[in-house]
Amino acid sequence: MALSFAQKEAIVAEVAEVAKGAYSLVGAEYRGLSVDELTDLRVRARNAGVYVRVVKNTLAKRAFEDSDFSCTTNELKGPLLFAFSQEDPGAAARVAEAFAKGHDQFKVKLLSIGGKLLDASELSTLAKMPTYDEAISQLMAVLKAPVQKLAATMNEVPGKLVRTLAAVRDARDAA
Repeated sequence: MALSFAQKEAIVAEVAEVAKGAYSLVGAEYRGLSVDELTDLRVRARNAGVYVRVVKNTLAKRAFEDSDFSCTTNELKGPLLFAFSQEDPGAAARVAEAFAKGHDQFKVKLLSIGGKLLDASELSTLAKMPTYDEAISQLMAVLKAPVQKLAATMNEVPGKLVRTLAAVRDARDAA
């Protein structure tokens, strides 16, 4: 069934709105997957804060024009499923990587983050990006380390003095 012009405009507007607020994009070929498998992918994506949509490439090109994902327009070939990370940059890549492990027909064709087109082989690199909470905890650990080391060093001076005085006392008592 062909889409009317109004329906196409609505799809382009919806995808463009999502693309403007998304951190990263994963485009994957889904040919050969059953409806149940795609439903499973959509459930996983929804739980991870990822927007998944199948859109015709011509409509996707129009939707991506004013977004960071305009770099992907030359790579839009064949039937593609688009997954947009809305909460953290690696969410869509994590969902796609986990789903691809169990489904050989699911092939990631393009990746984009920060206005740059990445090679599909970098999926695992993007998937390993920390979430916001993980990044904050890593930053706090880095900031805490020098202060903790300074406190330990400063605490060592009186401790060493006490051990030295105790050793001198023990030596006098022994003599």
